Amino acid sequence: CPADFPIRHCFPTAHGYIPRNLSLGIDSEVLLTCPFAGARPKMFITPAYAQAAGSAPDMLVQLAPFAIILVIMYFLILRPQQKRAKTHQEMIANVRRGDTVITSGGIVGKVTKATDDAEIEIEIAPDTKVRLVRGMIVEVRAKGEPVKE
Repeated sequence: CPADFPIRHCFPTAHGYIPRNLSLGIDSEVLLTCPFAGARPKMFITPAYAQAAGSAPDMLVQLAPFAIILVIMYFLILRPQQKRAKTHQEMIANVRRGDTVITSGGIVGKVTKATDDAEIEIEIAPDTKVRLVRGMIVEVRAKGEPVKE
């Protein structure tokens, strides 16, 4: 009830204040003066009742869908991506002089100098050579002759 309403007419419950002696039948003046008299407040959620604490098997059942989703993600997304990255690293490591390569920018060139460092030299046109970082190689189209020692 509001602060200016006499407390002797209402008492608190879980759902708000209701008038005293409502079940005994009181006059309509008291019912009209108490804002919560005769009507329960509207609740959007039903009152929660005490529940037993969850046990271990219940928790495992609740976590099982998340575990299944993680396993599916591993086999459909992560594992193929790791495999593709591994083959790309092997391809980049095996680039030799004479190989025709395609860069990430779409330039096709022939490898003229390949050392063990992170850069290679490719010829993209007659007498036009550029240095390229090995990681920018997307594809090796044609294998050239092995390096002469």
